[in-house]
Amino acid sequence: MYWANLLHIYQPPNQIPDILERIVNESYRALIHGLKTNPKAKLTLNLNACLTELLARKGYLDVIKTLKFLAKRGQLEFTETAKYHPFLPKLPEKEIVRQIKLNYSTNKKYFGATYQPQGFFSPEMAYSKKLAKIVNGLGYKWLIIDEIAYNGKKASIDFSQIYKLKNSKNFYVFFKNERYSNLIAGAITRSVPSFIKELGKDYSKDKYIITAMDGETFGHHRPGLDEFLFNLYASKKFTSIFVSEIPNYFSNQEIVDPLPSTWSCNTEDLKNNLPYKLWYQPDNPIHQLQWQFLYWSLKTVESLKPKNSHHYKKARKLLDAALNSCHFWWASKYWWSLEIIEQGAYDFYQVSVATNSAKLIKKAKDYYQKILSLAFQWQRDGTIRKFHKDKEFWQKTPFKNRTPKEWFNQIILEFEDEMKKAASAQEYEKAIKWRDAVIKLKSGVDVYDVLHIVNELNTVRKIPSLKPFLQHKKFSKFTLKYFQPHPYLKNKK
Repeated sequence: MYWANLLHIYQPPNQIPDILERIVNESYRALIHGLKTNPKAKLTLNLNACLTELLARKGYLDVIKTLKFLAKRGQLEFTETAKYHPFLPKLPEKEIVRQIKLNYSTNKKYFGATYQPQGFFSPEMAYSKKLAKIVNGLGYKWLIIDEIAYNGKKASIDFSQIYKLKNSKNFYVFFKNERYSNLIAGAITRSVPSFIKELGKDYSKDKYIITAMDGETFGHHRPGLDEFLFNLYASKKFTSIFVSEIPNYFSNQEIVDPLPSTWSCNTEDLKNNLPYKLWYQPDNPIHQLQWQFLYWSLKTVESLKPKNSHHYKKARKLLDAALNSCHFWWASKYWWSLEIIEQGAYDFYQVSVATNSAKLIKKAKDYYQKILSLAFQWQRDGTIRKFHKDKEFWQKTPFKNRTPKEWFNQIILEFEDEMKKAASAQEYEKAIKWRDAVIKLKSGVDVYDVLHIVNELNTVRKIPSLKPFLQHKKFSKFTLKYFQPHPYLKNKK
């Protein structure tokens, strides 16, 4: 089976030095060491150039040099992207092109001839038709997006064929397989045999899979997960290829017209016409203010004359960095950080300070204060707490209280099966996770899981996978201990 793996690594240009040091040591160096010791492993890497500059500025040139070495050795291909990780679908075309060209020129400076990106990774896998047209027009050959963009549903991609963009000239669209990416990134599987078992009928020499995730997941967010990643690479069960190489092995094609989307949206978001809700939600007044501030800043800076003046150059450079998507994400209510919201607004304020215009500074200060005042109001009056309490209210009710006893007991059987499979594969940490999930279901504290445990079970298997509860002749002592009372259980052992 062919496996194309893409990792996206990014840190904001003002990242705290202590955090950057941890990420470099825990993740980046571990990843490049793993690639060096696995010469057959191939990685498609998306590296925002603001991180490249940050690594160089903070003394981590060894990371840059090793990536360059791996690219020369034929193990690494770069993708193109936008330098400061902006949310591209909401930017004017001129700014999109500028960010892409800035990314290319900066990475070309550090990686030289090894930097030859053929494809494009949009930050957050944010997709729009406008963006695809721009990327195609700049000469890139493909872009990668989430599988939900295909038709608004998950698990609809046929990975025995390839896809070309409608009304384009030989421009490919590659779709991330969400389930298999989550199996790796979520540490739901930690061994090659269990991962292959999860692939099921998809495991075929006539198919490929594309996994894509944040590089920082390995070693930083999940210590030790890099070992599993390179066990996969070392396995003879997969042929490691670049995303760009997929058309070399598959010829059947389908013309597609993808939907506006990101790698964070779901089917319900698309039905509600909210493909970008974590960065732009029409009924979120903080988002509205943030985007107004951004557009006003763009217009203001571009109106400055002459373009070779010190004030313009300084303001333009600050504006490029201020376009990053982080502060929009953290103002979405779904994710919330007063600190990052303030930093984003302050960055735009500093753009106007650089113009040295009292009138512009006053206007920028007004935007800044409106954003901060509203954010503090939401924090103090309970708006954020109420939002999270009301969001997906059904998940705040214990599973045992919102499902029939027969179905609850079926889920216990499913969890037990996962636990046994993990234990037999000597994945004891994973077996304990499934056991603890059963305990949480029985006690009703499953509501406190960040990712609801039944949803996580659904990630690794199609429920029900086992024969129905009412067809079992006997049950284990383990399941009998955690079942809900049911007439069928009378005299069952």
